[in-house]
Amino acid sequence: MGEKMHVDEIEIDEALVRRLLVAQFPEWADLPLRRVEPAGTVNVIFRLGNNYSIRLARRDGPTKPDSRELTWLPKLAPLVPLEAPVPIALGHPNSEYPWFWSIHTWVEGETLPIEEIDAIQAARDLAAFVAALQRIDSSSGPPGRGIPLAQRDKEFQYWLARFDGDVAAVSKVWESALAAPPWSGPPVWHHGDLDMRNWLVRNKRITGVIDWDMMGVGDPACDVMVAWKLHSPAARDAFREALPTDDATWARARGWVVSQAVAVLAYYTPENNPVLYHEAKSWLDLVLSEYKI
Repeated sequence: MGEKMHVDEIEIDEALVRRLLVAQFPEWADLPLRRVEPAGTVNVIFRLGNNYSIRLARRDGPTKPDSRELTWLPKLAPLVPLEAPVPIALGHPNSEYPWFWSIHTWVEGETLPIEEIDAIQAARDLAAFVAALQRIDSSSGPPGRGIPLAQRDKEFQYWLARFDGDVAAVSKVWESALAAPPWSGPPVWHHGDLDMRNWLVRNKRITGVIDWDMMGVGDPACDVMVAWKLHSPAARDAFREALPTDDATWARARGWVVSQAVAVLAYYTPENNPVLYHEAKSWLDLVLSEYKI
């Protein structure tokens, strides 16, 4: 499994998952079980047979059943142009595993580095996906990750104090993002975690999006930040062309990606999470180069 990403994470292996299935979902307990790599930073995923996936938190998992995905994802999935794994069952804590866990439908595709994807097409596909989410009626949706940027300042300052990089440049971008007008429209649906590790790719096209833990309604900037996670100025610009975005939301999205990059680079190392570490460095380099222009 390699070095742990978190010192306090639980060891989750196939034998543990099999025992959970036997105890709680015996009808699926005999299906083939295979851990999915690369591993996520928050969850471990197993493929169950041909049609299902199992998701378990590594650490700090839910101690109460969160019905958000169970309630909303079946309604949202048919309305967006990329596939989503729909939850079908909720596992409960027991003496071996302390948190709630979930079983979802399986969505075909691979997680691939940006070099193996057409980044311009990815920008357009993601823009269409975000636009479709924003068009869905949000009037009764639950709050998601898209909180006002000012509410992230305390966490940002915590990680900035532990960040070994150009603190002055990063702070300048962050202050500019905080100064942008907050979102004044109605809350909109967002995925909230459109990192590359959550894209599923077939034939070099993004066809699915996984890990909807942060879904909900709020400021669209937390999805718009994916523009910088496409790793190139051309792809970033293609995203904005495909999803016209006002300057204030664009500035807040830039603040989002800077805050995430700083947290990743302060918390992870090139040894315990090399993929995400180098991705975050790329996001930050792109933002800082843009900001200097």
